[in-house]
Amino acid sequence: MNEQNRICVTGASGYIASHITGQLLASGYRVRGTVRRSPGDYPWLTGLPGARERLELVTADLLREGSFGHAVEGCRHVMHTASPYALDVRDPERDLLEPALHGTRQVLEASLASGSVERVVLTSSIAAVTDEPRSGHTYTEEDWNERSSLARNPYHYAKTMAERAAWEFMERRKPGFDLVAINPTLVTGPSLGPSLNTSNAMLRDILSGVYPALMDMNWGFVDVRDTARAHILAMEIPEASGRYLCTAGEMTMKELVGLLRENGYGRYPLPRADLSGRAGTALMKLLSRTQPRHIGTFIRTHIGRTIRVGSEKITRELGMRFTPPEESILEALEDMIRQGHLPDRRG
Repeated sequence: MNEQNRICVTGASGYIASHITGQLLASGYRVRGTVRRSPGDYPWLTGLPGARERLELVTADLLREGSFGHAVEGCRHVMHTASPYALDVRDPERDLLEPALHGTRQVLEASLASGSVERVVLTSSIAAVTDEPRSGHTYTEEDWNERSSLARNPYHYAKTMAERAAWEFMERRKPGFDLVAINPTLVTGPSLGPSLNTSNAMLRDILSGVYPALMDMNWGFVDVRDTARAHILAMEIPEASGRYLCTAGEMTMKELVGLLRENGYGRYPLPRADLSGRAGTALMKLLSRTQPRHIGTFIRTHIGRTIRVGSEKITRELGMRFTPPEESILEALEDMIRQGHLPDRRG
């Protein structure tokens, strides 16, 4: 049924995009994925079931003008996932904002020029919703991050500006395709590729002694496979529209560390001192100024605050059901040990 439906996945080698590609192939779609290097450098993609018959990899660059024209040509849908993800970079404008913004505009222009694209599904982020959670507030699709800048949480700023640019493009150009955005919280779970993504690196750092103390901080979590599924449902369901916050639930740092201790990770240098109270939060804010600039900013804008993210729209309109965060986190850790990103010290 899906043999004639070619889907373009930008940044196909990425953490979320690899799972999107695998699920699309498993459903019988033909996929054209963009990558930055030679297609032979991505065995985790070319080895996917169905890849030999229905996966085509082409090179494209977010900053190279006209780079995505061939990639989207003849495609019915586009999954635009390609975007840099890092909290601390040397030049935020060059390393984060320019590729995120220019890449999004390029993909939309190419989709318009193709004449074949019916829908673009954009991978956005909770970063485009807030960069300083308001305790007591449940975030919905109506919320937008209005505080980030190149100096303050530049990754959040890049994701916000890229999504805003996409919606402004739709309003200004009125193309013959529509746009749906998926805004996941912190994405965890096993990786198809060999690299360690930024979200799972945070879990590794908690197990590696990077965090000496428990902080008053929480995160929304969502499994990478569920995130991929949400993109595909947003593509397949004709009534899908607007933004969709994609989250399975929240956990505090204390709850996360407790989960790790209860599941055989007690031999790792987990944080022991509890600085999650008011005095501890004040101390951690001071200590954050000894961290790299953008890491310190992230800590100061998130510590002592509780984020709560609503998933009503995505469950109601797309029928999403989510893997519990605890299950996803433990699978991510097992995968990191298997791939050599984390030593196995389990009892």
